[in-house]
Amino acid sequence: MKKILITGASGYIGKHITLQLLNEGYEVRASVRNLTKSLEVKNAVLPYLIDLSNIDSRLTFVELDLNKDSGWDAALQDIDLLMHTASPFPLAKPKDENELTRPAVEGTLRALNAAKRAGVNRVIITSSVAAVWGFDLPVEKSELDETMWTDINHPLGKETYNKSKTLAESAAWNFIKNSAPEISLTTINPVIVLGAPLDDKFGTSVSLIDRFMKGRDPMLPDINMSIVDVRDVAFMHVQAIKIEATKGERILAASESMPAVGVTQYLKSIYPKSKIKTAKAPNFLIKFIALFDAEIKSVLPMLGRPFNVNNAKAKRLFNIEFISAKESIRDTADYLLKNGYLKM
Repeated sequence: MKKILITGASGYIGKHITLQLLNEGYEVRASVRNLTKSLEVKNAVLPYLIDLSNIDSRLTFVELDLNKDSGWDAALQDIDLLMHTASPFPLAKPKDENELTRPAVEGTLRALNAAKRAGVNRVIITSSVAAVWGFDLPVEKSELDETMWTDINHPLGKETYNKSKTLAESAAWNFIKNSAPEISLTTINPVIVLGAPLDDKFGTSVSLIDRFMKGRDPMLPDINMSIVDVRDVAFMHVQAIKIEATKGERILAASESMPAVGVTQYLKSIYPKSKIKTAKAPNFLIKFIALFDAEIKSVLPMLGRPFNVNNAKAKRLFNIEFISAKESIRDTADYLLKNGYLKM
């Protein structure tokens, strides 16, 4: 049995990965920012575990902070593989970009340095399509792929979240190349992650569906959304442990793309009594609204951009048939309704 340290276990994706790790028979040491979060993680995964026996020994917790050195060496002792999923992901742009970039980059390097010191030679990191798509796609290209990197000087690449993920992933690959060639690194780069959370703590991407369902925007911006299900993202992380061909690779996790208007039209077809808006706004109006709404402002660089993602590499390496975008959208909306976040 391999023993896995997963950072960011209390996150939306982190909980799904933790669940799948346990169901695959791995022993999990889960890191949380505060140990009070340990019960939250445990309660989230327990209802879905195949085997409840010896759970207190198979799932243990440590307290780690991306901004602090303390605890990392102890957390990596006797660990076979590090799965680093922890990274901040706000919907609105923070006033100070260092609130995102510093913990993303320094936290990644803390984790890798601790792994090196502990002799852990296998690391899987949750990156993002944000580290891929922030540049002008060449005319001859119609899809994003793993060879592409965000340009942090591009208008989209300058966006704080995109910049933080790009700098963090780049720092990881450079660390492996220059300081720890003995470590086999894999990065999983998801697009917008949807699907039902395991508990009532969900992140920014699920909040997008919540926003759509509540009709907060009278019209939708002209943006495209590439979507992947959280279960598929977790599957890729867990299967990468035993698939040799994933070593040294960055792999996009994506099912399919839909325009934002297409997402809301689909939701409206399922929930005709909802407040969902399905009209597309002209770009000038979105730019005006962005003057007063930080969440809308964050999408300005995405207006009118195609967002098609090539998932051939993931399909080849993992032999995966991705859950459809519509199923992920519906599962997310059903979760929000079932748990009282929305009213019809």
